[in-house]
Amino acid sequence: MSAADGSADPLPRFLAHLAEERGLSPRTVDGYRRDLEAFRAFLGETEPDWGSVSRQQVRGFVGDLHRRGLSARSIHRALSALRTFYRYLIRERLVTASPAEQAAAPRMERSLPRVLAPEQAAGLLQRFPEGFEGARDRALLELLYSSGLRVAEAAALDLGGVDRTAGEARVVGKGGKTRVVPVGRKAREALEAYLPLRAERAAAGEAALFITRRGRRMAVRTMQDRVRRLSGGAASPHTLRHSCASHLLESSGDLRAVQELLGHANLSTTQVYTHLDIQQLSAAYDRAHPRARRGTSDTESED
Repeated sequence: MSAADGSADPLPRFLAHLAEERGLSPRTVDGYRRDLEAFRAFLGETEPDWGSVSRQQVRGFVGDLHRRGLSARSIHRALSALRTFYRYLIRERLVTASPAEQAAAPRMERSLPRVLAPEQAAGLLQRFPEGFEGARDRALLELLYSSGLRVAEAAALDLGGVDRTAGEARVVGKGGKTRVVPVGRKAREALEAYLPLRAERAAAGEAALFITRRGRRMAVRTMQDRVRRLSGGAASPHTLRHSCASHLLESSGDLRAVQELLGHANLSTTQVYTHLDIQQLSAAYDRAHPRARRGTSDTESED
């Protein structure tokens, strides 16, 4: 069925909807754009009649992606983008049905994330030189591992986002969702050592918690490079996030606490998303995370 909006291309408005109404990140919106433009190219039309697209064409698109060697994950992502786009078109009354809802994608093999052993994480968190960069990198890695932050969340974190007295950090995750996460004792100690050096380097008015030698906010790519360099290529910021989740889950068995800590609306290994308030989360965290032990004496091994 033909789109009711005539020749006006609804794709730019859909992308604006993702960014402005749903609060998705520019990188996520760009992913939607690429997938939908790939589908438009497959159709061979610069301004397709979205209401006339058939299920057979969607299946042909999926088959074409598969023949081109795209992974099952990439094909699932493209199909998800198409489904989301058509739901928007239906909501806007531009089409009456979605040809993508019943389309099947290749089965994805579940790949396990790379996780450091606790002793590997402990070893990594001891390898820092003296001075500003060493103190900053130690604080960054401790926080990534302590609180399971995404690297983009760490890059966006401001000074005011960390309450060292309460041992908490307020971060903005995917979709602009804010959550409060515990900050363990080791990470707080690293921040205490770093912050006086940061104060000497920060540019006027710079609010970022983690800054470069020039006093400006660290970029995500810079953080990724620092973690890979310090680990000799053995870890990335996401490795530390996965390690945090794995070690916490292994010690506590509290899947819902891990889910809340990571800020996931859904985890493939969880049943139903259950919100824990920060007190419940902190209690589970304190009992389990190998570098938490908040409020206890410094008796555990450093290795």
